[in-house]
Amino acid sequence: MKPSQWVRALITVIGLVGIAVAAQAADDKLVLTGSSTIAPLALEIGKRFEKLNPGVRVDVQSGGSSRGVADARSGLADIGMASRALKPEENDLMAHTIAMDGVGVILNSGNPVQALSDEQIKAIYTGRIRNWKEVGGNDARITVVNKAEGHSTLELFLHHFALKNSEIKADVVIGDNEQGIKTVAGNPVAIGYVSIGTAEFDAAQGTPIKLLPMAGVAATVANVRDGRFPLSRPLNLVTKDTPSGLAKRFIDFARSDKVNDLVEAQFFVPLAR
Repeated sequence: MKPSQWVRALITVIGLVGIAVAAQAADDKLVLTGSSTIAPLALEIGKRFEKLNPGVRVDVQSGGSSRGVADARSGLADIGMASRALKPEENDLMAHTIAMDGVGVILNSGNPVQALSDEQIKAIYTGRIRNWKEVGGNDARITVVNKAEGHSTLELFLHHFALKNSEIKADVVIGDNEQGIKTVAGNPVAIGYVSIGTAEFDAAQGTPIKLLPMAGVAATVANVRDGRFPLSRPLNLVTKDTPSGLAKRFIDFARSDKVNDLVEAQFFVPLAR
């Protein structure tokens, strides 16, 4: 064989080895991006999945449901995370529900207001009610805490109250649930809305917040589980196509009763029983 032929053959072998290594790396790693609500749960599921599958790595990154959908569509992520149902314009994607969650309105625990109607909440968020005394509270200006765009909690809130984000008169804009809880806990006249599971857990640990009922139904994980709470949502893993290989194995695992304890530890409602 001529030297030039040896060189071409060697280059071919190196190329094939590189492809094989890349394929092996792809088979051993999953990247999940998106919803900050799902991310902590996905991280715990990922850790358990890694233990059951030595050599596999599950990389979980937050950034909001919009990022999860966009990354799944573009291929930047193997699996997106969206804490909402897919929209009609996202029907090129597939949603795989792993749990249910509820979204509740929170106040500082020192606020004497015990309940608000949907119309009162809507009026507060659009600036038509600006003082707590207008809804039975103290004479104090209301601090309206809203979610940043790209978060499905915002989209669910807007949809439920038939609002556009441009109509919201926010004093503070926050990102994840914990940021919203810390903001309301530290401000006696603030109002916000967050995942019920997260808020219920933090309140039980002594964080000075309280969840308000909605339509006469207490904002509890139990009522979300029973389908009674009006503001609830699916927690979805999103893929571009029908999942296969490692992605399918992970999604099947995340939807199984093998992770019920992890779902409940995050105060979400598991699917499998």
